[in-house]
Amino acid sequence: MPATERAYLRYNEEWQSPGSLDWNRKQALNLDDHAQIERLDSGNMLGHIDGLPEQLLAAWKHALDLPLPESGGVSNIVILGMGGSAIGGSLLRSLLAAECPAPILSNRDYELPAFVGPDTLVIASSYSGNTEETLATLAAAQQRDAQIVSISSGGKIAELTAESGGLAWRFDYESPPRAALGYSLLLPLRLLCRLGMVRDFSADVEKAAQVLRQQQARLASQSPVSSNPAKRLAGQMLDRLVLIFAADPLTPVARRWRGQIAENGKAWAQFEQLPEMNHNAVVGLEHPEVLIDRTFALFLESSLAHPRNQRRAELTRRMFIGAGFNSDTVHTRGESRLAQMLSALHFGDYVSFYLAIAYGVDPSPVQPITWLKEQLS
Repeated sequence: MPATERAYLRYNEEWQSPGSLDWNRKQALNLDDHAQIERLDSGNMLGHIDGLPEQLLAAWKHALDLPLPESGGVSNIVILGMGGSAIGGSLLRSLLAAECPAPILSNRDYELPAFVGPDTLVIASSYSGNTEETLATLAAAQQRDAQIVSISSGGKIAELTAESGGLAWRFDYESPPRAALGYSLLLPLRLLCRLGMVRDFSADVEKAAQVLRQQQARLASQSPVSSNPAKRLAGQMLDRLVLIFAADPLTPVARRWRGQIAENGKAWAQFEQLPEMNHNAVVGLEHPEVLIDRTFALFLESSLAHPRNQRRAELTRRMFIGAGFNSDTVHTRGESRLAQMLSALHFGDYVSFYLAIAYGVDPSPVQPITWLKEQLS
């Protein structure tokens, strides 16, 4: 038997053993102390995570009553946004890749690609409505006579959109931008549905919300560490650099995990995409050796991924384990593409929250981002 397979089997045996290091670490974490969770969670991030299924349904319903733009024919779609407001665009692109005839681009910068013009539908997404990069690209899109819809809770972006004849969609949900995922994803999705560019996703949204509710029985804070996979996974990540790997349709979900671990957990993480990483990144498993035991490799797996990518994920994980890395997998739930993406995403939101509690930090504040904005202003 090859060394990588022996290491893979040995790891699985150790993982099942109550005497293993990882098991003891997780059991020792005080993630079942609800008083501690309440004390640390000043912004009620847990409440936002718990409420995601209902938020999805509320956002979907809200988008039905908003006015539609007068479309002059759309050849391509560009979604503007940064950070928590941008993840909806990335998820939408992956969700609709096999269905929408118009290419979708998630644009996260100060400049627009040259192809943006009158036949481009530009969706400018900014929770606050004041995101610097999004305002800059929105102004450029207006100069090119693009068809514009903005999505925000208010701010300058709504005013700028209205001034140029665009359509400003607004919603009312008080939270950090990253916790308003239901609106940043489902408002643009319903916009495209109502414009006739993609099919009606109402049934998919309902089923996805149901899948998330069912999953919560295992992931919510009331579920103890001994039977809560999100708490246990947070224990594995504690004091380790986290690497997240996924293939489409979960690549933007891996990006979301990276962002949530940083913003909620105040910890560093990175993500890589399969199969691309099999052509470069896997060669870097040997060094620096001192970090191998302090790195955690997580693989997000979907039954809807290309069969070859599913096989690549299995083999790649064996390589990581054989090289001495700690590793685990998260499998999606549900049948539809939307349900699988959201179930993996919601799982990651819980993990990032419990990681923050394990580190003893408040998941809501993002002081480094605030400091950067102050310096740039």
